[in-house]
Amino acid sequence: MHNIFKALALTAICALAACSTVSKAPVKQAAAPAAAKRAGEPIPYRWTHGHAEKAHKAMLATFARGGLKPGEYVWTTQVPKQGETRIVIDLMAQMAYAFRGEQLVGASTISTGKKGKVTPLGYWPVLEKKKFHRSRKYNNAPMPFMQRLDQYGIALHGGANPGYPASNGCVRLPMKFAEKLYALTSVGTQVVIEG
Repeated sequence: MHNIFKALALTAICALAACSTVSKAPVKQAAAPAAAKRAGEPIPYRWTHGHAEKAHKAMLATFARGGLKPGEYVWTTQVPKQGETRIVIDLMAQMAYAFRGEQLVGASTISTGKKGKVTPLGYWPVLEKKKFHRSRKYNNAPMPFMQRLDQYGIALHGGANPGYPASNGCVRLPMKFAEKLYALTSVGTQVVIEG
């Protein structure tokens, strides 16, 4: 019996010695991360119907501006009296655009939902408006010029605008822009959020 174990051990040692631990095939390197967005290439949106792209082009044509600094906004001197009001929110660029009919009347930087908090994509009507409101969810936080979009409390409102997503899901606007937007909209105004 002892000889059988010796024979098995010797066979195993020979088999292992014949095995090579060095791979003969070339090892594939991990793929390099995708190159950063190059000028002129479209931003990779998760959901879009093209409203954000059209709004950005309208900002270039109307205000000759391609971007704004955090907390900055632009507003036209003449808002058309006729036409449907609509708002376009671009989560990727952190921008809001206000239209009356086909004319862009204002654009602003925004701050939307931070990591772990969602600003929902889609089409939303303004359900409720209050000049001053306090959050029921987040420590009675002030929400001036609040325009609620859903039953969970997601809203457009004035607030801190650091230049990146920092809210609990709402769309924060520079205070003066929030005030102008509040005056422009009504309950039922269409808001499209792309990103």
